[in-house]
Amino acid sequence: MDGAVPEPDQLTDQVLAVEGVTVTRSGSRLLRELTWRVEEDERWVVLGPNGAGKTTLLSLAAARLHPTTGTVHVLGERLGRTDVHELRTRVGLSTAALADRFPAEEPVRDLVLTASWSVVGRFRESYQPVDRARADRLLAQLGVAELADRRFGTLSEGERKRVQIARALMPDPELLLLDEPAAGLDLGGREELVARLAELA
Repeated sequence: MDGAVPEPDQLTDQVLAVEGVTVTRSGSRLLRELTWRVEEDERWVVLGPNGAGKTTLLSLAAARLHPTTGTVHVLGERLGRTDVHELRTRVGLSTAALADRFPAEEPVRDLVLTASWSVVGRFRESYQPVDRARADRLLAQLGVAELADRRFGTLSEGERKRVQIARALMPDPELLLLDEPAAGLDLGGREELVARLAELA
């Protein structure tokens, strides 16, 4: 690879294009000269030990972190040259860090609904009946329809994981990113979650 940054019209079939990216924070290098491309209809699993940079890579792909050097194109948009708030509505994201920001008192249905605006917590957004119906349908597909009116803070770890994935799917994303979606689940819970994801893929 010659290291040339592809032009936007060359990225139409690429969901993600990371070119020569280094991420440095507080003097620590989290990623170093990484190049990675994801094409349409590809599914990736990123493996590595703790501290390898997996979550940092996911943050770049979700347009929630900018590289120190190099370029990142997400869904054809170059970070640093696009409205990331608009871009984030096209990306479904489920991470432990994001879940930590969810209000414990937030009803599950509202938690899923707010993903349409890529916000955490209901404020002044307005939602249509079709939005509520989609949220309920996604919760049902993940096997947690009965939790729609429960408070997020009352859920078990397995229930939270499923609700987070329903939330990530709410905006009908062009890119879906799941950071350790089965972490904290027992073997049976992991197998059931993987089966649910396979049905949705």
